[in-house]
Amino acid sequence: MSKPLVLLTHPLPKTWITALEGKVHLEVGEEGFAGFSPKLEPYLPKATGILSLLTAKIDESLLSRAPQLRVVSNMAVGVDNVDVAACTQRGIPLGHTPNVLTDATADLTMAILLSAARRLPESAQDAKEGRWGTWSPTGWLGADLRGAQLGIVGMGKIGQAVAERARGFGIRLAYSNPAKIESDAVHLSLEELLRTSDFVSLHCPLNESTRGLIGEFELKMMKKTAILVNAARGPVVECDALLHALKEGWIAYAALDVTDPEPLPASSPLYSLKNCLIVPHIGSATHGARRRMAEIACENLLAGLAGEKLPHCYNPEVYA
Repeated sequence: MSKPLVLLTHPLPKTWITALEGKVHLEVGEEGFAGFSPKLEPYLPKATGILSLLTAKIDESLLSRAPQLRVVSNMAVGVDNVDVAACTQRGIPLGHTPNVLTDATADLTMAILLSAARRLPESAQDAKEGRWGTWSPTGWLGADLRGAQLGIVGMGKIGQAVAERARGFGIRLAYSNPAKIESDAVHLSLEELLRTSDFVSLHCPLNESTRGLIGEFELKMMKKTAILVNAARGPVVECDALLHALKEGWIAYAALDVTDPEPLPASSPLYSLKNCLIVPHIGSATHGARRRMAEIACENLLAGLAGEKLPHCYNPEVYA
């Protein structure tokens, strides 16, 4: 009996996917390709499983070219790169990797928030390039954390983990969610959160209601001294509006782990701004988190190939 054909959209370290050894025939896409690799196209008609990274778009057109597909396993918490409805309509379970990257992403959120608040990239660059003369009482002044308000947009697992870390700095907490949760943070409308927060951190999923959630109107609501942190998905923030906000002083600073588009081209004017810190989507980039994400993606994949329920299924209605 031949092994099931699985398409891995991008190369992963072999030690991360040892669970697949001897169980599947694996075809692997190109390193660094932003999308679904053309190299894998000829294999779609006979593919029974896809293990995808978030940069590979799994849409209706692709699914229609893979009639034998039994499972899509996405190595990410979010599934905005996958047409969930099309998978569900075809009875294809969609796996994702929740919880495992919560701590890593929350740590990174605090890292870039602190870097922005204390102007670390700018001051380090000035020191390196000889602009550090003598100690100055007014040099590179940053924002105080104790007593400031952090507004968290999307108080899910990652948002709550950020709140847990922020408490240690004496920060007052507020959050905006469709519904209240049990928390010592104050529940506010999005408008009130934006108006009153010194730091705004985005942790909501990307969907039709959150795409472009933070645009010109919202940015102009915020304090001129406010810092915006985005560790959710790039399209939650309108890129052009953010550029204007930073250049014209609607807000003080932005710290971004995600951008729109992604990767952000080197020609983007955002890179030239001293009040914008951009890192290349490294929220989950720890050895432990990324390896465990791959392992969970393999577990989901193998369960789907065997006709079993996925340990972490995004569309459980396929089993109804």
